[in-house]
Amino acid sequence: MSDPAKSIRIGTMVSASGGEAADRIAEIADLGFESFEPFFWQTTNGQDLAELGKRCLDSIGDRDITISTLGMFGNPLEDEALDRDTLQGWKDCIDNAHHFGATCVAGFTGRLRGKPLPDSLPRYREVWSELAKRAADKGVRIAFENCAMDGNWQTGDWNIAHNPDAWELMFNETPDDNLGLEWEPCHQLVYLIDPLPQIRKWAPKIFHVHGKDATVRWEVIREHGIFGKEPFVWMRTPGFGDSNWTDIISELRLAGYSGAIDIEGWHDPVYRDALEMMGQIHALEHLKRCRGGSFVNVSAQYGGGDPSLA
Repeated sequence: MSDPAKSIRIGTMVSASGGEAADRIAEIADLGFESFEPFFWQTTNGQDLAELGKRCLDSIGDRDITISTLGMFGNPLEDEALDRDTLQGWKDCIDNAHHFGATCVAGFTGRLRGKPLPDSLPRYREVWSELAKRAADKGVRIAFENCAMDGNWQTGDWNIAHNPDAWELMFNETPDDNLGLEWEPCHQLVYLIDPLPQIRKWAPKIFHVHGKDATVRWEVIREHGIFGKEPFVWMRTPGFGDSNWTDIISELRLAGYSGAIDIEGWHDPVYRDALEMMGQIHALEHLKRCRGGSFVNVSAQYGGGDPSLA
């Protein structure tokens, strides 16, 4: 039988901008990852995505590994050359997701640079209403990552989908069922938001999850505040931060979430550079434990919850 534990898979992200995704998957496919998220930064660099998808699946081979989501990160709302590349990249990822076996494309909404967040809503509605229809025609869902990219309500460069108040505005502008969130607790902790109640409220819109955490340095906040020279929060690889991933995964399961938690590395101030994969494997094992460990099938022998045994 299939492994019910893997209704939520634990995987990692792999860069695809330079065509290296298939080679990277082949390199780390035997380390225990159950899914991969190939992602592009601002541009696909004109790659043949159908061919890239085939190479990624060939690298997976007959392993029990999936690709549920592609990442396309940039600003598709503005009109610089790379912004236009990002918008085209979204279209290409949507059109070619099936070549990877993916059913979701994730990234930033984009933003009118330097403007208050609500000023971006008309352009957001224009671009994403069209992309939502394009994706729906392909059976693809779109998930917006909740990263501020150093922006806030008053100004920013990349993304408006970083705050639950913004989500209310966005999904009012675009009520399409296939528009949702690529959620992670890290960015909520950066805002000093408790992530668990957020899952309960927003679970129907959580289409994909990033495995990234944060450590809030409360002693710094008490002494220096959040706008001083001392950083009050560090982004962390799961297993090294403040989040209770057992509770997070339990809440996701209770809400009916199925899909992947793909680790987003390259942010931890300690487990980076030569220690990057050490940290990611720790996160992989940690998240599997928080998922409940290994599935044990005893239902046939012990009744599987027969009410007569109560």
